[in-house]
Amino acid sequence: MNEHIEAVGKMQDFIDEHLNEAIDLVDIAKAASYSPWYARRLFIEYLGISPAAYLRKLRLRKSALSLRDEGKKIVEVALEAGFESPDGFQRAFYREYGYNPNEYEKEVPPIKLYVPYGIKFKYVKRRKRMKTDKIFLQIIEKPQRKAIIKRGIEAREYYSYCREVGCDVWGILTSMKSLDKEPVCLWLPEEYRKGGSEYVQGVEVEMDYQGMIPEGFDVIELPKAKYLMFQGEPFAEEDFEAAIEGLWEAEKQYDPSIIGYEYDLHNPKIQLEPIGKRGYIELLPVVETKGL
Repeated sequence: MNEHIEAVGKMQDFIDEHLNEAIDLVDIAKAASYSPWYARRLFIEYLGISPAAYLRKLRLRKSALSLRDEGKKIVEVALEAGFESPDGFQRAFYREYGYNPNEYEKEVPPIKLYVPYGIKFKYVKRRKRMKTDKIFLQIIEKPQRKAIIKRGIEAREYYSYCREVGCDVWGILTSMKSLDKEPVCLWLPEEYRKGGSEYVQGVEVEMDYQGMIPEGFDVIELPKAKYLMFQGEPFAEEDFEAAIEGLWEAEKQYDPSIIGYEYDLHNPKIQLEPIGKRGYIELLPVVETKGL
């Protein structure tokens, strides 16, 4: 990783750590040990957005999620997000999402939240497969539910899906209320594909969901099912690919029959967002072994 990429990563980390504080370009540049002018130039060169715009988008993203989930007053959300006044916050929110905060809080429509991809994900060199020493296993049960999904064309994994659909889908999905409070990635069995891709992204919602469906998205119904959850150890964010591959290797080696289950080929496999501090997580559908 060269020094410029490392500097931009330090600026992103500084912004994340001080999101609710009064910070400016001088503070951000100090984190990278560059002049404000040069730091701003590097940030735009590698991320395509200025530090100020990046900071504003992250604050608006956080405020939208607070309005969706926490039931706080708009003035409280505005101040917590680092805006100096509710009026300035409302104007910025409307410019970004096309809704004022009151409308969004009442209706919770799907909006395109900014997804702050770290510089290290884009430029870090591919790491060798990471040996996963500890895998945590747990049987969980999901209720009958709907999944609101965006189909690709032929995608079988994340990168081909992004090329076919774009990476902004995740921001829309993150804005939507869901059963587990986060989007999911699904590998669909043939009966759910309808001529589209095996790999899709979506949100799981209750069967009586009455909210808006984003344009171009489909709704499928999923039955009550059991899943074997594989959870790896925490990892450094730049090692996300190695963490995924390490878990996949563990899945290949594990035989669920030792706990009385076999894999269910008629329900989707589920992937959660790779977040280093919790470890990589996948959910594989299972059914109890016949005769036990």
